[in-house]
Amino acid sequence: MTTVSAVLFDRDGTLVADVPYNGDPDRVRPLPGAAEAVALVRRAGLPTAVVSNQSGIGRGLLTVEDVDRVDKRADELLGGLDAWLYCPHAPDAGCPCRKPRPGLILTAAARLGVRPDACLVVGDIAADVLAARAAGAHGVLVPNDATAPAEVRRFARHSAPDVLIAVRTALDPCPGRWPR
Repeated sequence: MTTVSAVLFDRDGTLVADVPYNGDPDRVRPLPGAAEAVALVRRAGLPTAVVSNQSGIGRGLLTVEDVDRVDKRADELLGGLDAWLYCPHAPDAGCPCRKPRPGLILTAAARLGVRPDACLVVGDIAADVLAARAAGAHGVLVPNDATAPAEVRRFARHSAPDVLIAVRTALDPCPGRWPR
């Protein structure tokens, strides 16, 4: 892997507990190690972003304002990230930004001023890893109880047990932990 120049995180199930179609900031709960992972990246001097599919907007279940309020609360609890990007489209919209397509990753890299191939994308489902690959970035799966077993097997060589270990491993000066 190229030296990491930025870390992009999925939101739900990676940084915060996954509450389907959450529009309530009071329901935001950081996952264990998430705030520490963000702090570690920031101490390393690297920019951070969140890249998240938010199809609840496209489905009419959430408003942009709902998602923005939830993102703001998550940002407060996690210690502050540099950019928050999301795809508001429904899954059948065919947009280029919905993971597993590369749009969110490419936009985040451009906003942060780094090359996509120098980004680490950390997420809890195959779409996160596949979006990273489609953008030329490196993806790491941090499985949880909702991650499909087939995805866990498929990305076993590109996984970590939690977000903090994923970040620690990526920032380790001994490269080569995860093959491309």
